[in-house]
Amino acid sequence: MTPTDTPENNLDSPTFAAPNSAAPDGTPGGTPDGAPVMLALHQTALGGPEVLRLTELPRPAPGPGEILVAVHAAGLNPTDFKHRAVSIFLPPPPLTLGWDVSGTVVETGFGVTLFRPGDEVFGMLPYPYGAGSHAEYVTGPARAFAAKPAGIDHVQAAALPLAALTAWQALVETADLRAGQRVLIHAAAGGVGHLAVQLAKERGAHVTGTASAPKHDFLRELGANVCVDHRSEDFTDTEERYDVVLDALGGETATRSVGVLRPGGVLVSLLPGAQDTQAAAEKAQVRAVTLLVEHDRSGMRAIAELVDRGRLRAHVSGTFPLAEGARAHVQGETGRTTGKLVITVR
Repeated sequence: MTPTDTPENNLDSPTFAAPNSAAPDGTPGGTPDGAPVMLALHQTALGGPEVLRLTELPRPAPGPGEILVAVHAAGLNPTDFKHRAVSIFLPPPPLTLGWDVSGTVVETGFGVTLFRPGDEVFGMLPYPYGAGSHAEYVTGPARAFAAKPAGIDHVQAAALPLAALTAWQALVETADLRAGQRVLIHAAAGGVGHLAVQLAKERGAHVTGTASAPKHDFLRELGANVCVDHRSEDFTDTEERYDVVLDALGGETATRSVGVLRPGGVLVSLLPGAQDTQAAAEKAQVRAVTLLVEHDRSGMRAIAELVDRGRLRAHVSGTFPLAEGARAHVQGETGRTTGKLVITVR
C-alpha cells in the first residue's frame, strides 16, 4: 500500500492559465510591492475540472491561534469534486479547495504554543469553511493539526485527515463500536471505507464490506471478514444483522440499510438518506444519523498513534502534482479509485 502513480494518471491534461511570475525553480516570487505570493489550484467559476487553474495568489499570513504551513502534499476527497461543481456549503467562487494537508510549519500566529517553525504537521482544515490546502501555503487553526507520524511520508500523511477523521467520528465516537460487534461498511474500498475497515478491526469488530469483486482481495488484506459484490449481490439478502452500518452512499442505500440492523443498532450516513430513512429507522427501533466531519486535534492524535503502531495506513492509488490537479479531479470522479488520491506540492 505504497503511493504510486497509476496508468490513469496519463489522462490528457486540461489547459491551465500560466502564473504571472515564478522563480526558475518554480517557487513563486513576490508582487511589485514585495508582498509574498504562492501558486494555488484556483477557480473563478463553478463547473468541471477545466475550471481549475494554477494561479498566483497572495500568500496568507497566520492570524491569532493559527499556523502557516508550507504544503508538501494535500489529499483529494469526493467533497472537493462536489464543491468545485456546485455551491453546497462554500460561497461562490473565487475559491481554492482542499481540506487535507501535510507539511511544515513556517510561521505561527499570536498565542500559538503547540508548534514552532520547522515542525512537520498534518491535519484537516475546518470543514467546510476552512478550505484552501490545494496550494503552496495554507493557514489554519493550530488545533486542527497534529504532529505528522515520523514513520510515514507527507503523501501518506496527507491521505489521512478528512477520511480517517470521518471514519473515527462515525465508528468510535458516534456508534461506539465495540469488540465482538458486527459492522457493515458500504464502499469499503473507498477513501473513508478502507480506513473504516482498519479502524473497525482495531476495535475488535466483525467487518462486512461492500465493493466490486476485483477489490475484495484488497479488503481482505485490510481485515474484512466478509465481502459483498455490490454489482451482483444484494447486501440485504442475508440473515445477518449488524450493530452498526457505515453508509458513504446515502439515498436509498441508507433506507435499505435500516433493514439489516438489529434493534438498537446505529446507521451512520455520510450523505443524506432518502426521505423515508428516518421513518424506517423509528419503525425498526434503530438510530439513524448523518455525520458531518469536524476538525479535531484529539482525533488526529489518536489517528497518528494508530499509524505509529502500524494499525492504520492509507492506501494511495495515485499522485498528481499541483499543476495537474484537474487531472486528479478527472480521475477521482470516475468513482473507481481504491483508497485515496493525493496532490503533491513539494
